Amino acid sequence: MGFFDEAYRGTPPWDIGRAQRELIALEEEGGIQGAVLDVGCGKGDNALFFAEKGYQVWGVDAAPAAIEAARRKASERGIPVTFMVMDILRISGIGQTFDTVIDSGFFHTLTDPGRLQYARELSLVLKPGGRYFMLAFSDREPPGYGPRRVTQEEIRTTFFNGWQVDWIREAIFESRTRPEGSRAWLSSITKI
Repeated sequence: MGFFDEAYRGTPPWDIGRAQRELIALEEEGGIQGAVLDVGCGKGDNALFFAEKGYQVWGVDAAPAAIEAARRKASERGIPVTFMVMDILRISGIGQTFDTVIDSGFFHTLTDPGRLQYARELSLVLKPGGRYFMLAFSDREPPGYGPRRVTQEEIRTTFFNGWQVDWIREAIFESRTRPEGSRAWLSSITKI
């Protein structure tokens, strides 16, 4: 059993039981458009939030326990979201394209080669002109807690060919174990 599947059999620190505030604000600003794909959706809280706002939403995660929990939440709340177990580094296998892709805490788990493969796969599921929004731990977060940190340069280097980095702004990644949250980057990246 993988690390993430085991983590989702309980309540991992990043599972806050609701959508991340940064993503809520993004929706309120009008940043979300059309059909939405939530990659690394976990137990589905971000995906469910967007679906409640009227978007057609798919959520994918490699952890079966997370998808099982997400499907249960959607059923209990009567919210239509398609949740699938999927290797996100092979996301093009989903057979759909989307206007918006959301990533809350997936990118910062990847190796350097994994990041490049992920960008290639995203380019196959995001429509031209579509936007990818990524919330990832920032290199400005002190060491010792949480996943690998991400620099702005790493974001720009990964999303160079076929992409336009619209902006990268300071953000907070919320967790159950740190009330103040962790320093993060929220990026808006457009497929060109």
